Amino acid sequence: MKAALWLLILASLATVGWTLRMTFVKLRERRRVEEARTAAFLAQMTGVAARRDPPAAIAAPASAPAPAPANDVATQKLLFEAAHRAGEAGEPALAIQLYGRLLARFPATAFAEQARAAADALKKKLVKT
Repeated sequence: MKAALWLLILASLATVGWTLRMTFVKLRERRRVEEARTAAFLAQMTGVAARRDPPAAIAAPASAPAPAPANDVATQKLLFEAAHRAGEAGEPALAIQLYGRLLARFPATAFAEQARAAADALKKKLVKT
């Protein structure tokens, strides 16, 4: 009877230990995934791409700018549309700021002419009021 009681106690302790261990393993994995997701989100929002080029390729000057990836075109369009909507909503300062951000991040964008013209018109409108 005593042996069965000790066996039950040891089995209970082993179960509690195993449960705690698995809980901590899952918690650590969730944290790792959350950090990776946060890093990817911040990289996407700031426009910083993870570089995996060798150091020699980074040090070599590029003669011509590389073509923009498809997600950059989507970002450009998103910035342009947000600035346009802000201008229509009566927020010229915000619209000018968004147009400026678009032109600063993507100086050779297809939206450059429209963005400059819209920013100039909004600046004139902002000065009048």
